[in-house]
Amino acid sequence: MTDRRRLPVRLLQMLDMTVMVLAFALSTFFVVKEEQRVSLVQFLSMRTRVSNFGILILTLFIFHLVFRTFGLYRSRRLSRRRAELLDILSATTFCVACFVALGWFFSIRMMTIPFLVMFWLLGSIILCVARMTIRFVATRVRIHGRNLRHVLILGTNPRAVEFAHRISMRVEHGYRFLGFVDDNWPGLPDLAGTGFKVVSDYSGLAEYLRRNVVDEVSFYLPFGSFYRHYSEVANLCEQHGIIMRFNSDIFGSKNTRWRAEEFDGDHYVATYTLHSELRPYIIKRLLDITVATFALLLFAPVLLIAAICIKVTSPGPVFFLQERIGINKRRFKIYKFRTMVPNAEKLMSALEKDNEAGGPVFKMKNDPRVTRFGKTLRKSSIDELPQLFNVLKGDMSLVGPRPLPVRDYEGFNEDWQRRRFSVKPGITCLWQVNGRSGITFDQWMLLDLQYMDEWSLWLDLKILAKTVPAVIKGEGAA
Repeated sequence: MTDRRRLPVRLLQMLDMTVMVLAFALSTFFVVKEEQRVSLVQFLSMRTRVSNFGILILTLFIFHLVFRTFGLYRSRRLSRRRAELLDILSATTFCVACFVALGWFFSIRMMTIPFLVMFWLLGSIILCVARMTIRFVATRVRIHGRNLRHVLILGTNPRAVEFAHRISMRVEHGYRFLGFVDDNWPGLPDLAGTGFKVVSDYSGLAEYLRRNVVDEVSFYLPFGSFYRHYSEVANLCEQHGIIMRFNSDIFGSKNTRWRAEEFDGDHYVATYTLHSELRPYIIKRLLDITVATFALLLFAPVLLIAAICIKVTSPGPVFFLQERIGINKRRFKIYKFRTMVPNAEKLMSALEKDNEAGGPVFKMKNDPRVTRFGKTLRKSSIDELPQLFNVLKGDMSLVGPRPLPVRDYEGFNEDWQRRRFSVKPGITCLWQVNGRSGITFDQWMLLDLQYMDEWSLWLDLKILAKTVPAVIKGEGAA
């Protein structure tokens, strides 16, 4: 963090903690007044014990760590308003969860549901209003030519020109485009119609940096054929203390995300095809454990009745255990209620000619191996309920691409389809809520990749909400 940015961040941290103290005080006053009919004068005259003050300091310290973890103090110059609001709501929600833990540990009697709801509402609303006000003021300041960052772009190819258009159009971000750096090449005359200009060639860049205000240099040259230019300009930027910005598409990887990491004292740039932040996955795991535990308790009678009916209606075990392909090709045993005859897998080879599904998967609408009660279990999706134990074990998640048998995986012939195995498999996903067995194999794979590329906690919640009516209607069940 630069010295110029350190002071605004400190002020923002003080503002956030003041807001949380204010939300705490107002929530306490409203709840106490409602439940005990205490006047404002009586409330303000209450004595505070030293131990309570210590708990308050500890709470504020935890809140500060939560806000830092949720990225509320990183630069928001290029982030969208919606992303910042979601981070604030996630942070305040996590703060309430920490508050509950502190209330239980210190036996705080006032930690009631009305108080927690009031605290969350007040804290979230005030923080969101404060941050949006700051964003509005910063935008006005930048539009009037203050707090600008001066940017050079290395290269004049179409991607570089497109990036120049974007930063020039979005004046609220506060970027002033200085021009391009490039040598003469056959495509350079095309730049004349864009309204942009080349301000320096590579040999003159060192002198340009000495004579002009430059905050950032964005690299948009093909990496392989222009490695020497990359190296020379990177050294110049390092010597001048100028920020370097690289486009993640330098290797042509459209779905790749980048993140700087440190290992054993050395610095690396790691690439990810998924979200690289740990925080959302921790929340997803906590959601998996909470919902799976609650669902198992809720459906315990259904599980018991289904187990008894399976045992009574057909010989063989209650549960069907099968090896499936999990995250990054790890194998695990999936739990399901048995819906077929005991030797169903041995009979599959004789039924391959009747496979009704495209691609490597096997599907038969009227599979002769399915028992009479098994059809009911499949139609109602009750046979999937034991997979909640896989969720608790960590082999699966509530939401994610369906885990496939080893037989199906070995039939894959396109590597782009295998990217679906880079995430933890789930009980339900976009495939389940968009037709299930009624869609083709390629559509299924594209839906899985769409889920991975667009993943968020909110998307998981929407899929879970849509799964319930899909299961009730039995859409696409086979």
